[in-house]
Amino acid sequence: MVNTASPAAPGAWAPLQISMFRALWLAIMGSNIGTWVNDVAAAWVMAERTGSPLMVALVQSATTVPIVLLALVAGTLADIVDRRRYLLATQGWMLAVAGTMAVLTHLDLLSPTLLVVLTFCMGCGAAMAMPAQAAIVSELVPPPMLASAVALNSIGINIARSLGPAIGGVIVAQLGATWAFGFNAISFAAMLVVLLRWQRDPKASSLPPEGFGAGLKSGLRYASRAGHLQAVLIKSAGFFFFASAMTALLPVVVRGQMQGGAGQYGMLLGCVGIGAVSGALLLPKLRARLDRDLLVLLATLALALSLVGLAVLRSWVLLPLAMLVNGFAWITVLSSLQIAAQTAVPAWVRARALALYIMVFSLGMAAGGLCWGALAQRSTPTLALLVAAVGAVVAGLLVWRVRISGTEELDLRPAGHWPAPELSVAVAHDRGPVLVTVEYRIDAADRVAFHACMRLLGRVRRRDGAVLWGVAEDVASPGVHLEYFVTASWLEHLRQHERITADDKAVQEQLRTLHRGERHPVVRHFVGGSDALDGVVPHTHSDI
Repeated sequence: MVNTASPAAPGAWAPLQISMFRALWLAIMGSNIGTWVNDVAAAWVMAERTGSPLMVALVQSATTVPIVLLALVAGTLADIVDRRRYLLATQGWMLAVAGTMAVLTHLDLLSPTLLVVLTFCMGCGAAMAMPAQAAIVSELVPPPMLASAVALNSIGINIARSLGPAIGGVIVAQLGATWAFGFNAISFAAMLVVLLRWQRDPKASSLPPEGFGAGLKSGLRYASRAGHLQAVLIKSAGFFFFASAMTALLPVVVRGQMQGGAGQYGMLLGCVGIGAVSGALLLPKLRARLDRDLLVLLATLALALSLVGLAVLRSWVLLPLAMLVNGFAWITVLSSLQIAAQTAVPAWVRARALALYIMVFSLGMAAGGLCWGALAQRSTPTLALLVAAVGAVVAGLLVWRVRISGTEELDLRPAGHWPAPELSVAVAHDRGPVLVTVEYRIDAADRVAFHACMRLLGRVRRRDGAVLWGVAEDVASPGVHLEYFVTASWLEHLRQHERITADDKAVQEQLRTLHRGERHPVVRHFVGGSDALDGVVPHTHSDI
């Protein structure tokens, strides 16, 4: 299927002209490279000391399980606190853990159990940092550059994933694990320096910040109503579980079945990196020519082919070719999903949405790593890799019709077209519940179109805070329809005013064209609570 959208704008690298974006982009990529160097060293040390596929997979899972457990917490915090201070705290934590690993390794005190514990601690820091790192992209560039910045951020993350293991393999082979862990600590120190230089200008809001509980609830509520985000999560679940087989079993194949060392392991990881960098350079052209869902499917099939190659090839000439394909396929899928996740949601909930994506990614990697490691230990790595390859093909075909194309065309900027409610008395933020009614007059010929629009608007109302929504018709006055929705408090209703997007406004404008009468739809607010008897004058603005 050919993509009919226009090709990507020539300014794809334009965000790098913004100094702070460039500095943070490089710092984050360096930090991610350090993390992958750390992971390679940890996996190799465990393989060297235990020789157990399950223990090697456990190291990988110790990195990813915290992300599954903490991603939602991290995403919520990243949306409601100052992200700069938050990132400073997470990078400081990981600097301390990496330094501890380097010192213990140098003193020969890093036992397998302690290695798993410290790897878990490193994973906790990464889990808390990831949503904030992903969400700050929209703060660093103007809106016209957002898509390009998201693509660059995705490329940076995946280049780090590809180059980091290769660099880690070289460092472990030439200098030892102590230097690999130390390299990771230095990368976090560099990230701290850049963050200290960042003078963040947070978006001003007249409303108080959400509390943690309310923020977590609103993020989950939004995700349950956001179809494009759900599509990203479904495709992610169908890919990462099976793709994790390469990361989990490559050290076992190299050391156990091919009698290779850290140098050969690093060489193969370098091939993954070269494949990923090549893919990153070709992706803009591929996205301009191919439907994104077709691109993801083709890349999934290519990744499955690379798993078959890892399973059956025992040639140091042919196996690198399979790793090149693996890197190309991996960055193609990951970049496509990350761009869709970033552009599928508005700014106010972006970190929480990205946290859900990261959680699915990490859950797939953690569960897959343990599954393929256990299967390889009970049978053979070859069988485990072949099963993973078949599973990737089946899953890719099953999620083919779940569409992620079109997220970059969404206009999720705040519309700002709802005027502030006009009240006869002041209403405290914590008063509630709040009942809002909107009265429409619709001709019989427009009844079907009206209800179709209302279904779309109902999803918006619930997504942005309504705990109850419905439409009723006056049986005594044909054509008079009353929309009603309830929020938990006055503050929650005011948040709806800030959260309505330009795309949502288009739905409301279509409803306005269906409305008949000399005046606009009549809107009324009814507020419960301790002061409810004071009364609120019905309000007649029309843009809600």
